[in-house]
Amino acid sequence: MNEKTILVVDDEMAIREMIVMALEMAGLNCLEASNIQDAHSLVIDKNPDLILLDWMLPGGSGIEFLRRLRRDELTASMPVIMVTAKTEEDNKIQGLDVGADDYISKPFAPRELISRIKAVLRRTGAGESEPAIEVNGLQLDPASHRVFIDKKAVDMGPTEFRLLKFFLTHQERAYSRGQLLDHVWGGNVYVEERTVDVHIRRLRKALSQDTEAYANMVQTVRGTGYRFSTAS
Repeated sequence: MNEKTILVVDDEMAIREMIVMALEMAGLNCLEASNIQDAHSLVIDKNPDLILLDWMLPGGSGIEFLRRLRRDELTASMPVIMVTAKTEEDNKIQGLDVGADDYISKPFAPRELISRIKAVLRRTGAGESEPAIEVNGLQLDPASHRVFIDKKAVDMGPTEFRLLKFFLTHQERAYSRGQLLDHVWGGNVYVEERTVDVHIRRLRKALSQDTEAYANMVQTVRGTGYRFSTAS
């Protein structure tokens, strides 16, 4: 965890100061921004290891800023935790669907926040050193956060990317929806299991651009959940 830099984006100074104090006590470096423009400048100039992002911000919403980050190749895989007073499950699902790696509701305990940050950094921090994974012409490159089928780029969302990465590194075994939530979304993220079905459909759609063969590798296991298999 040493020398990790966290960008704290929140327009309330008191909350920023509380978060920064907790992070620095945990041995983390901190950057601060109170609006989207300053946050974007710090992302470009400082390349933080993780962003704590408030939902409601001057000059636009945190969700729109997150969408912007995910569309940019340079920031597509940058870990982001939404930190917000919006507690409804639909808000959580929206944040996660857009590409947040976790979602924590205000008010929260500083120790919980540190735990969530550590968990996300563990889940996402190894990407740059991981080799590309290839199965029958389907290639996933963790470093560039890209997917290719027969060397042709495949467009998919960040959650589908993480789901595919998990399947490619855990082939031929069936996983329940609950297990996929724990492994892909993280054990601290509380969303309904139906969310898995939504992203499985999106993943299959992304993989079926030229042929159904790759989509069919994401198999439904009745009474259990899903598995990735090259066997029909």
